[in-house]
Amino acid sequence: MSDLNSIKIAVIDMNNGFPNQGMRGIHEILHRYKTYHQFDLVVDVFDIRQKNEVPDLSYNIYISSGGPGNPYDGEGQQWEFDFFDLLDRIDDFNLIHNEKKHVFLICHSFQLACRKYGLGEVIQRKSNAFGIFPITMTADGAEERVFNGLPNPFFSVDSRDWQVVQPNQVVFEKMGAKLLAIEKERPHVDLERCMMAIRFSPYMIGTQFHPEADPVGMKMYLELQEKMDLIIKNHGKEKYDDMIGSLENPDRIMLTQSVILPNFLDEAINTLQAV
Repeated sequence: MSDLNSIKIAVIDMNNGFPNQGMRGIHEILHRYKTYHQFDLVVDVFDIRQKNEVPDLSYNIYISSGGPGNPYDGEGQQWEFDFFDLLDRIDDFNLIHNEKKHVFLICHSFQLACRKYGLGEVIQRKSNAFGIFPITMTADGAEERVFNGLPNPFFSVDSRDWQVVQPNQVVFEKMGAKLLAIEKERPHVDLERCMMAIRFSPYMIGTQFHPEADPVGMKMYLELQEKMDLIIKNHGKEKYDDMIGSLENPDRIMLTQSVILPNFLDEAINTLQAV
């Protein structure tokens, strides 16, 4: 990879100025990847919700973060129009150019894309989901190259008040999109499992969960009194203790963080190399 020119990566910050650990996680993954492969990664950050900053089409890779709030908050606002327009321009670019631009969408960004493309119903959950949970791959997910190296189910950080349900099969087929992962089955709960990961196109993928999350950031969240109380209320003290105990388990979120985004970067950069 050392003979490649600089790889330009646009990180779209969806946090609207709120403190978070997700951006730190994304930057750490990119730094480790750059150091390990010893080549030039140029990373620029765009604060889209707070400052209306939007990347142009000069970037090779786009990673759009999670963020707080309602996935309908941006309706009628310039930043949401600009974000959807960016996805359209990337789609159009990829249709006519050999060099492809790759996109990874996380949590809030994933929900926005599901709204934009009409892949499912984006609805509010009955209760907040926050913690470390198992995620089940579908048959397509088991073949997904970005998941290569993960068991089924695998563990990741989930943090949301909203969810995407009721996959629209007509739209999935028209787009060629694939449902890659869903919530863990809970036979005792009479609620539909939500969609946790989708490959929107050969060059765009998204997850409802947080593949950038690491033990350091998650421990900070779990030890906040409000988060502790919420998890114990919704899932019980035993589940909370299990989450704390699993933070250093190399087969849980440490594995997920080391696999998904690095695999995505491999795929994107190998495609550029081929061109």
